[in-house]
Amino acid sequence: MVGNKAGGCLVIIGGAEDKNGDCVILREFVRLAGGKKARLTVLTTASENPGAGAEYRRIFLDLGAQEAVVLAVRHRVEASDKKSLSVIRESSGIFFTGGDQLRITGILGGSALGLALLESYRKGAVMAGTSAGASVMSGTMLVGGGSDETPKKEIIRMAPGLGLLQDAVVDQHFAQRGRIGRLLAVVAHNPHILGVGIDEDTAVVVSPHHRFRVIGSGTVTVIDGRNITYSNVSESGIGQALTLTGVCLHILAPGYGFDLWERKACLECRKEENPPDEDY
Repeated sequence: MVGNKAGGCLVIIGGAEDKNGDCVILREFVRLAGGKKARLTVLTTASENPGAGAEYRRIFLDLGAQEAVVLAVRHRVEASDKKSLSVIRESSGIFFTGGDQLRITGILGGSALGLALLESYRKGAVMAGTSAGASVMSGTMLVGGGSDETPKKEIIRMAPGLGLLQDAVVDQHFAQRGRIGRLLAVVAHNPHILGVGIDEDTAVVVSPHHRFRVIGSGTVTVIDGRNITYSNVSESGIGQALTLTGVCLHILAPGYGFDLWERKACLECRKEENPPDEDY
């Protein structure tokens, strides 16, 4: 079974989203989090730059959010701060900036703040992340691997993520950095895991009903290995190319969607006009 843990929506962004034009993706995050009533937190843990969230705060306020604060949790000892916990619990939307996804899990994983994030999500808060903040959404995340390479079993490095999106792995900057080879390697390692590659300025909006829709300007690549008929991943040696047959590949443009439970494309996925806890 593939999906997100029931709760709020996820807005998973492939990086380099538009910040100066129509801001389609960031505007949708604000809308889902409450629009003019949105109380947003920009979490900059992935970045070592303490000023990384200032631009997002300005954009969210310009887009009409009631409140937007930057929470710079840079060390694990800060992940138990009571004021930070209060900020997270009162937020209707939480945004993870880019940087290094291992900083997010290494600093927040198992901490009081990490648990507060999960609880807020289960209660309906919208979770969004761009670039590294996108990769960390899944239960198992990509933390490294060669871009634009032939699929080989040793080209990827994996680690536990936040677990908001189950049984799927997210890769970002997908088309721009030629990352289809490493996502195929992920699926070869475990065909049960769905590979989701998101282009820059593109996002998937995952509903609590285990469907996502594509927004932005690029495409989303979905790799389903459930019906692989042959794979040499177990016997292949170091540097040897992978052989996979029977892989199912979906390319989805904005306006289309995907049912994560059924593993089927939604070719008539209309824009969500209902509140986040309604189906679309």
